[in-house]
Parts: sequence; C-alpha cells; structure tokens
Amino acid sequence: MISKNNLSLSRGNQSRRKFIYNAATAMGAGMVLSLPLISHAAKLTEKPQSYTVKQIIDLFMKQVPGAPFPNTVDTLKSGSMDTVVTGIVTTMFATIDVIRKTIDLGANFIIVHEPTFYNHLDATEWIKDDDVLQYKIDLLNKHDIAIWRNHDTIHQLKPDGVTKGVLEQLEWQQYAGKDIPNILTFPPTSLKDLITHAKDKLHIEKVRFIGDPNQSCTKVLFIPGAAGGTRQIQSIGKVKPDVLFCGEIAEWETAEYVRDARAKGDNISLVVLGHIASEEPGSAFMFQWLRDNVPSVKATHIYCENSLTFM
Repeated sequence: MISKNNLSLSRGNQSRRKFIYNAATAMGAGMVLSLPLISHAAKLTEKPQSYTVKQIIDLFMKQVPGAPFPNTVDTLKSGSMDTVVTGIVTTMFATIDVIRKTIDLGANFIIVHEPTFYNHLDATEWIKDDDVLQYKIDLLNKHDIAIWRNHDTIHQLKPDGVTKGVLEQLEWQQYAGKDIPNILTFPPTSLKDLITHAKDKLHIEKVRFIGDPNQSCTKVLFIPGAAGGTRQIQSIGKVKPDVLFCGEIAEWETAEYVRDARAKGDNISLVVLGHIASEEPGSAFMFQWLRDNVPSVKATHIYCENSLTFM
C-alpha cells in the first residue's frame, strides 16, 4: 500500500513522474491516481479558476513549437470544445472501462495518447453499424464527455514528452544522447540485464526478443510506440545499435530484418516491450503537466494496462 505521506510529490528521492507511474502500477489493474491540485488554504480564500476544453488544449499548444499542426490526428473525438471542465483524466486509451471510471470520478474530459475508435484516424464510417462502437459513442454522449487525442503534439515537445517520460521511468536519462535522446550509450551491459531492468521499471510481465541474452550491449536505440517497420529498419541501418528497444512491430517486417541481419553477422538484437508499456509514462507526463499548468482542475491518471495477457 502507499501511505498518505507518499502522496506528496515534492518529497522523497523519486522524481514526481516516477512516483506517479509507480503508484499507478503498484496497486494493480485500473488503478487511478488523483491528487488535490490546490491547497486547502487556497480553497478557503479564492474560487478555483475554471477552464473550457478548448482553453486547456490551447494552453498546451502554446508550449509546443509549431503547434497546432495541419493534418493532425490530435482532434476532439467526442464532446464540445466549449464544455466547462469538471475534471480531467489522462490515459493511453479511452477504453469503456476508463470512460466508466471517468464518469464515477465526476470528470468530463479525457486526454488520450492513442485512438478511441480502433484506427489511427479515428474514422468510424467503416464500422458505423457495429454495436461495440455505438455503445461507446452512446456512453460518451450520455455523459457529455469530451475526448482529445494528444499524440502528434506531445511528440513535438522539446524534448519529446513521451520519450522524456519513459526514459525517466526507466532511469535511463543519464545514458540518453543530448541531441537525440532516443540513442543511448551504456557501459557494457548484457542484453539480459537490460531486458530485466526494463521489465522491472515498466512493470512488464514478459517481452519478446531476438538475440543472445549474454550479448554485451553499449549502444541502444529506443523507439517507443508503433513507429512502423520502415522507420525501425531505416533507423537500425543508420544508427547501427547493438539492440533496438521498441513498442510494437509487424512481425513480418522488423523481426525478419533483424533475423537476416544476425544471419549476415551483424551484432543486432531486438526487444519488443509492447505499445502501452513503452508509452504509458507519456500519459503520466501529461498528468504532471496538468498539475503544473492547470492546478485548479482536478486531474486523475488512469493506467489502462495492456489489453493482452500472457499464458
């Protein structure tokens, strides 16, 4: 259990975001972390400032160079920009379970990193008559819940908000390149030890990998999420890492390239962490951003966990 004393993010040796993520995962599936964002004294002396959905989105956009971006997937998926926010939930996916928890919390604004409607563009025409889709849409409409996807924008923060959050959770910041933090340089470390560390810090039960567990690794290429085979393979060719840590793959792309590269004699391994595990701390990063920038609105981070389990 987490004691009340541990709910002060300004104390202790852990970083605030590391605490957020550890707290959200240590207590099991669907754990929510919610902090009072204004002091008791402030509550007694002044009325908390209110915000609309649009005002919060615009505030974040102002901190990202070049935002808002054209042709972006970072659009409102449900609800209205004019909605006055009663509470905010940050999460990776707005699953039906997450929506229900949002309703129970009295919140009406969900900020997600990934799609809500089962494809990258959140297009629904191809599935418009599906009963699962309709149930989800009806639930959102009934409770006037707004969902905004923060994918392209958070990745354009300097440094990338997702990469920053994950590297902090992994405690790998000191190894990250100054100009390209996705390229990390370690003292010689076995592949097995790198995998064991990542599993522990990201709370992963099992990973898939290609390589020799005893291989000594120095240069690590870290590409979270679902970058796609083209980017992953081209990056391997350019960076020449000892190992690529990534979120997810198409098995017939990057895995086959790495298998052939090893057969050729290259010293390259592959570790597949899983999409959610590799980017979840980015959602916790957004929770911390809300705490720092919109302190009068209650924010809650809900860890949606992996949709897949291992047998």
